[in-house]
Amino acid sequence: MMEYRTIAAPVSASFVEKKSEFIAQLFPARTQEEAVEAIEEVRKQHRRARHNVYAYLRDGNASRYSDDGEPQGTAGMPILDVLQKNGLTDVCCVVTRYFGGVLLGANGLVRAYSHSTALAIEAAQIKIMMPCYPVSIQTDYALYGKIAYHLPQEDILQLDTIFEDQVELKLLVRDTLWDKLKQELIDLTSGQVEIVSGGLQYADFSKAKRL
Repeated sequence: MMEYRTIAAPVSASFVEKKSEFIAQLFPARTQEEAVEAIEEVRKQHRRARHNVYAYLRDGNASRYSDDGEPQGTAGMPILDVLQKNGLTDVCCVVTRYFGGVLLGANGLVRAYSHSTALAIEAAQIKIMMPCYPVSIQTDYALYGKIAYHLPQEDILQLDTIFEDQVELKLLVRDTLWDKLKQELIDLTSGQVEIVSGGLQYADFSKAKRL
């Protein structure tokens, strides 16, 4: 399983080019249904706009875009291109254009739709989603310090530490790190540690320290 980048929450950004206003709205969209819902929501918000152009990109590089009445290749494709160049997945971007009476030409439209998409991405909180295992480590107090010191700072998220009869550490550990770390902890404690791991899942590691 590979890591991927997406956004945490919807964001918007806008700018004016030769009296035309471009409003870019970027949404998380894990399914085609969520993407379509976002597009319809924007169309309702901006019924009076000349164009509501969109592009969306989902896991596995499945994509779709529409120029919504703009000259072919000047709107939807440039939006999709910016999403791809930023390495984003599971996102939908809808750019609304209110025509200001001045023609921009094909190159001008490509630049405007690309720029508005880039502005929205700059405003977004990026999530770095990585495959990982949820892990519970239970040990006695004498070994807790040694285990905590040994845990790597990279590709690991510490969720909670519970101090009761024993100490329990709850972690998310990057899949590529887990087998090696598990063996190291067993060796470190001479097997005096209880380790339980769950099934593989994805989690946001954007705030974890990385190599």
